[in-house]
Amino acid sequence: MRRNSRWLLYSLIWTVALVITGCNRNIIYHHYEPTPLEGWERSDTLRFTLPAAKKRSVVQRDVELRISANYPYQNITLIVEQTTLPANLFRRDTVNCRLFSPDGNVLGQGQSLYQFRFQMPDISLNEGDSLCIQVRHNMKREILPGIANVGIRLTAY
Repeated sequence: MRRNSRWLLYSLIWTVALVITGCNRNIIYHHYEPTPLEGWERSDTLRFTLPAAKKRSVVQRDVELRISANYPYQNITLIVEQTTLPANLFRRDTVNCRLFSPDGNVLGQGQSLYQFRFQMPDISLNEGDSLCIQVRHNMKREILPGIANVGIRLTAY
């Protein structure tokens, strides 16, 4: 009986380890930057620096947001600028993010903070390439309340 319980314990540990490591193996970068509680200023650029790619791959880029209920608009426009090094390739994307439906329903997940993910065009990375990504908002209001965090997620496939 003791041998069977030990085998069951080892099997359970092995299964849990496989599930944990298998779920996120294609995510090569996932990080959030906070914004000031009093509001995100248009001139306040958030910066994300990614380490060198370990191998050549096509990468899905996502920008993520966490907002509170006091965000005043139905959408947000983000400017995402990316420099690929060492080639010094520059790319600028304008991402129009719809956060609420026309009738006011939240399109994201959550209850007190709502989380959103918006896909951007895929990119190709060569082995040794690193990325510098900058994100800022492009709304008419200079200081934008209700944005808690902005994130970048890169998934290789």
